[in-house]
Amino acid sequence: MKNALVTGIAGQDGSYLAELLLEKGYNVYGIMRRKAVVDYGNVVHIKDKIHFIYADMTDVVSLINAMKISQADEVYNLAAQSFVTTSWEQPLATAQIDALGVANMLEAIRIVKPSCRFYQASTSEMFGLVQEIPQRETTPFYPRSPYGVAKVYGHWITKNYRESYGLFACSGILFNHESERRGKEFVTRKITDAVARIKQGVQDYIELGNMDSKRDWGHSKDYVYAMWLMLQQDKADDYVIATNETRTVREFLETAFAKVGISVEWTGFGVDEVGMDKETGKVIIKVNKKFFRPAEVDILLGNPEKAESVLGWKREISFDELVERMVKNDMELVKREIAYNNL
Repeated sequence: MKNALVTGIAGQDGSYLAELLLEKGYNVYGIMRRKAVVDYGNVVHIKDKIHFIYADMTDVVSLINAMKISQADEVYNLAAQSFVTTSWEQPLATAQIDALGVANMLEAIRIVKPSCRFYQASTSEMFGLVQEIPQRETTPFYPRSPYGVAKVYGHWITKNYRESYGLFACSGILFNHESERRGKEFVTRKITDAVARIKQGVQDYIELGNMDSKRDWGHSKDYVYAMWLMLQQDKADDYVIATNETRTVREFLETAFAKVGISVEWTGFGVDEVGMDKETGKVIIKVNKKFFRPAEVDILLGNPEKAESVLGWKREISFDELVERMVKNDMELVKREIAYNNL
């Protein structure tokens, strides 16, 4: 049996990855930060199958200890301050976790078990002000947020350890990937949660920023399979994981509302634009300037050709199914919440 150590195991990707690794017969170890109240997040349903180790990405001693305990054959570094908006509010913390934290983990591997294979969660946000469309592994980076900048460091330090020390270290440049387990602070889950609440009559409208931003959206379950595939290869390399399709936030909104039988009609322009329920004329979408980024990333579109040809990876869950899954899940959660509040 192989041993796998997963940082960020309680998050969206960590939970799907943990399920995959358990299915494949791994001993799964997960890093947790100590809190006043233990929070297993998205792995609460499989917590008894995971070996948890208290550690922190900013504390290299704790990561060395985690490597000694787990004797990991594979490390998946998914831990991050991953919300772009927060990276402007906490730029130094974002750098400590998303940049230096990667170096800490690589050092722990190099010191304890250099034969261990390492996966780094890179991101399409590194492309930022895109230099070509679509983006591929060779596209120059131009990050537009402290988060993107920190992730560029994490990406390059991973490549550096691969080339300097011969570590089997890969980076997956993952484009936007969502799921039913996405945090509600992220725009996709914010939308599907609001759609469910508006449909159930417990929320009047949703406020968003730039609805014309274009993103390449896939499902997390597909993307964690790509992570695993990267560490099963003969040679370590970096891969773009994407769908090669792009849609606007506006299109995501329209698709999500359509799943509950609401057709959106737009009126107005810029910050005064609103989306209305076509049947009732009620305003259900508003623009709020506070949700605009200081430096916008207008379009992200990834070319996954290398991953498809080398890894044999392909996306299974379509955009339409992704949205449907998220809306259906939030409809159930909101119905339960209403029922509970009415007890």
